[in-house]
Amino acid sequence: QVQLVESGGGLVQPGGSLRLSCAASGISFSIYNMGWYRQAPGKQRELVARISSGGRTNFADSVKGRFTISRDNAKNTVYLQMNSLNSEDTGVYYCLARTEVLGSGPDYWGQGTQVTVSL
Repeated sequence: QVQLVESGGGLVQPGGSLRLSCAASGISFSIYNMGWYRQAPGKQRELVARISSGGRTNFADSVKGRFTISRDNAKNTVYLQMNSLNSEDTGVYYCLARTEVLGSGPDYWGQGTQVTVSL
C-alpha cells in the first residue's frame, strides 16, 4: 500500500518560516521524482517545487529564493523549507510522487497539509 503523509503545516505570521515533511511508504522512494504543490481557496493547484530522483530541483518563480526542497532517501522523506512567508503562500500543500518514466506507473498524492500565513 502506497502512502504519502504530509506534516508540518500550521499557522504562521508573515515573514515566518515553516518546514513541511512528506513521508512515503510502499514505493521505491529513491527512484521517484517528488514534488510539492499547493492550492489556495478558489484557485487552481500549482507547482511549488520539485526534486528529481537525481537531486535536480525546480521552483515556481513566486517562491524562488525563499523555499528549498530536499530529500532524504534513507528516511523516504521529502522536505519543503519555507522562509519569508507571505499571505500568498496560504493554501493546502500536497506532496506528489511520480515515476521518472512518465506512464510507467501512477502518480501518488498525499492528503495535504494546511498552511495559513496570517497575523
